[in-house]
Amino acid sequence: MSQAGALEVQDLWKGYGSTRVLQSVNLHVAPGSLSAVLGLSGCGKTTLLRVIAGFERAQRGRVALSGQVLDDGHSYIPPERRGIGYVPQEGALFPHLDVQANVGFGLSRAERRGNTVSDLLEMVGLGALAKRMPHELSGGEQQRAALARALARRPELLLLDEPFSSLDATLRSSVREEVSALLHRQGTTTVLVTHDQEEALSLAGSVAVLRDGTIIQQGSPAEIYGAPVDARLAGFLGDANLIEATFADGSAHTSLGTLELRDGASTPAGTSGVVVVRPEQLRVSVDVEEGALSGVVEQCRYYGHDALMRIRPEESTGLPLLLARVHGERALAIGTPVTVTATGVVSALHTIDGLTQDRPPDLLTSEPGT
Repeated sequence: MSQAGALEVQDLWKGYGSTRVLQSVNLHVAPGSLSAVLGLSGCGKTTLLRVIAGFERAQRGRVALSGQVLDDGHSYIPPERRGIGYVPQEGALFPHLDVQANVGFGLSRAERRGNTVSDLLEMVGLGALAKRMPHELSGGEQQRAALARALARRPELLLLDEPFSSLDATLRSSVREEVSALLHRQGTTTVLVTHDQEEALSLAGSVAVLRDGTIIQQGSPAEIYGAPVDARLAGFLGDANLIEATFADGSAHTSLGTLELRDGASTPAGTSGVVVVRPEQLRVSVDVEEGALSGVVEQCRYYGHDALMRIRPEESTGLPLLLARVHGERALAIGTPVTVTATGVVSALHTIDGLTQDRPPDLLTSEPGT
């Protein structure tokens, strides 16, 4: 089993020439955990991994693993001495070596003669494919072989750079579940970088959101989804309704009714802003309900297990178009009159911060949860 180590990144800065890529990045990864760094393409995710791995030097700040400083802008430990495994996006297997030789690359002769390689191949489900060449493997098999190669040297820390992005949707889901289970059994401290919100929220115990070179929030998947730091992040993590509200007594008073505030005590009474109401928090009915909001279904997209509807409230409410997620069997036709109520706890945002309230994403170009 790998020796799990805690990763600490403090006030990290990195740029190229006049271009600033990372600025004041702070990241904590607990020993034995799988943490995700989530962000759009170009936000600095891969650069962060490369600095942690030692392929790039920090300009300022500190990177430490198990309490040992790897880079602080002055002292520096080279990649081969860091005890870190790295799996790039495409796996990068050596094309002229078979699977067994790929996994054993970098091990001593004695280790290659022992059971290390065969045990790892069995662990990742490739025991019968040891003599296959990389081009004879499927995409998922190549990724598992690359993972086995990274684990062969028993790293304290494993870095995964968008490892599932090149796989098709069905294979991506199964491979990442297999990899997650394997890493949990191994107890290997792991950092996964991804642009896929579903991947980060479903696999990681902790998610750090990187935006424009800075980590703006880190917490459990439930924390960052349920209580995002701003409206822009709320929309990035999934579909969101932003509803104007006034706050009092731990509650938000809105056109959808009075809603319970998450951590309401920290929201000053008498202030106003918006609350984040997720589509799954809206209950849609064709029956007239006292106190419920009236509206009309303007658009509906059916996905089998669920359906996403865009609802236009009555003009008198002043509310924007609403997104509601319902069970697939409860999908409604366009033009259906409905009533809408909200349930559950909501998060308060005191500024709208860059997200428009008057038009949610077009269902024709937006998938649920993206």
